[in-house]
Amino acid sequence: MSQNLNSLEPILCAPLLRKIDAELIDLLRSLTPEDWGLQTVAPAWKVRDVAAHLLDTALRKVSTVRDGNFVEAVEIRSPADLVTLVNRLNREGVTVYRRLSPQILIELMTTACNQSADFHESLDPFAQAAFSVSWAGEDRSLNWFDTARELTERWHHQQQIRLAANRPGLMTPELYHPVLDCFLRGLPHAFRDVAAPIGTTIVVEISGDCGGQWSMAKGELAWALVRNPEQEYASRVTIPQALAWRLFTKGINFDFIQPQINVEGDPILGEKVLHLTAIVG
Repeated sequence: MSQNLNSLEPILCAPLLRKIDAELIDLLRSLTPEDWGLQTVAPAWKVRDVAAHLLDTALRKVSTVRDGNFVEAVEIRSPADLVTLVNRLNREGVTVYRRLSPQILIELMTTACNQSADFHESLDPFAQAAFSVSWAGEDRSLNWFDTARELTERWHHQQQIRLAANRPGLMTPELYHPVLDCFLRGLPHAFRDVAAPIGTTIVVEISGDCGGQWSMAKGELAWALVRNPEQEYASRVTIPQALAWRLFTKGINFDFIQPQINVEGDPILGEKVLHLTAIVG
């Protein structure tokens, strides 16, 4: 595991997958026929496509990791290769499952979600995961981080559907705070090429009852998230919780969100925070 993540407690959130997916099933059952065709903040996907993606990824993860079912040999030589692979797999899955009727999709989703939750709850959180969290710069990850990454995927794609269909969001501290916590574990990797004096500190605050405060400092070798920074911050960035998830998943126009974010201190360091991307692709 990358040293950048050693300064914070692990995110032990496996039981939350079951809760978020239960909310997803209830949400999908509430949608009208018209709702399934609504455009989401993902430019290429309507509600039907996002639901298809959530079904595909749950089935694919269980099939591959739990059951060891590999149908093609894939060689990843660069981050670009990974992005190409993930985009292709996502596109293929959506193409297939978007054809299903809502009733069939929901029935399959219920089965897939239950098996996914059972699988993640069965894992030793401190054993090595089958897949690393690449957007955090890890070549190897522990299961707790991979499961937390899975939580962010299930949460933010469901949130896309809720936003498109004008349904209440999953803005509760229990479900949203660990998503934000996981997103912000990617900050050190996002700053890997940013030069600064040792001890330079950046504070990121997500405002709202689901948010909190994260601090990152420049060490001798790299940037790292820290619990109690020793120095005053060089830059402090405050982001409203309603916008944070969209910012970190490329679901909102940067020019639109910028006036709603407060940056104190060094503007260059502060703006770099706003370019954190916690998804592949």
